[in-house]
Amino acid sequence: MLHRYLLQYSMFDLTLMAMMAVLGIATKPIITPLVHIVSAPLFIPGGALAGGIYMMWIILARFLVNKTGAATITCIIQAILVMALGVIGSHGVLSLMTYILPGVAVDLGLFLAGNPRRATIFHCFLGGILANLSGTLLVNVVFFRLPMVPLLLSLFLGTFSGGAGGLICYQILRQLDKTPLFKNILKPAT
Repeated sequence: MLHRYLLQYSMFDLTLMAMMAVLGIATKPIITPLVHIVSAPLFIPGGALAGGIYMMWIILARFLVNKTGAATITCIIQAILVMALGVIGSHGVLSLMTYILPGVAVDLGLFLAGNPRRATIFHCFLGGILANLSGTLLVNVVFFRLPMVPLLLSLFLGTFSGGAGGLICYQILRQLDKTPLFKNILKPAT
């Protein structure tokens, strides 16, 4: 059954999703310590603020592959890599849950928003918010168990950061749209 589901993706699609997953993992140890400089004195989990940057790769995967489920598959690849490599951000076996939920939130949220077949600034912004907000909420509930006020502050920052990551993603897609390989990412499919 899984094999049949994956047949809808070309080898190019699967390669793109794997690349986006690796880029998300690779940017996390670079961005997170920089953000901790600001967030640690405020007792805010740095992942809430940094998440918008490394969650944008999930949105990129969704719109470059242009199929529902691409964000979830990208996050599954990330979870497997994080568990196998033990890199920063690994939560052990709970990584399956904490890494996959943002992809599911993006795919489900964009599906409910009309299942866009082209990237718009709104859909990238929404996808960034959904990815980072769901990841921030799950990590805070499972690991940090923050009281209500810090949790709300963390979720607010996660929403802000996720939206910013979505806007950065849209700008990247605009540049990629000018290349022959990814032409018409921003235009409706005919």
